[in-house]
Amino acid sequence: MIDMQALEPHWIWLILAVIFGIGEIVLPGVFLLWIAIAAALTGGVTMMLGIGVPAQVILFAILCLVATYAGRRWYRNNPVESQDPLLNDRAARLIGETVTVVEAIRGGHGRVKVGDGVWSCRGADATEGSLVRVVGISGNDLLVEP
Repeated sequence: MIDMQALEPHWIWLILAVIFGIGEIVLPGVFLLWIAIAAALTGGVTMMLGIGVPAQVILFAILCLVATYAGRRWYRNNPVESQDPLLNDRAARLIGETVTVVEAIRGGHGRVKVGDGVWSCRGADATEGSLVRVVGISGNDLLVEP
């Protein structure tokens, strides 16, 4: 077992940086990365300047804020492209699909079967059992056309 009392403070900060880095890999969220960077920088500054513990904690807090701000700014300016941008937008994924009318569309309103569920829809009049294509979304209604 490692005697933490025998370790110099900069080693504790560097070990914390590694632990936060491993935490980022195990629990991805791209947040612990910035804390790990702040801990590593604190360890480096502590090694070079030999500052006391209160100053180390203050430096770590400041570096956490700066690193997190820099990370947020970088991700805002360099957004990560999703392989499936409609992953959490089920209605948008339905555009172009052919669905079956289960409650006749009269006066522009009806219901259609989508998979194992039924959705409200708006569109041209259609009889029960006819096929329509989803062309858009308006609120909670699918917009359909014959």
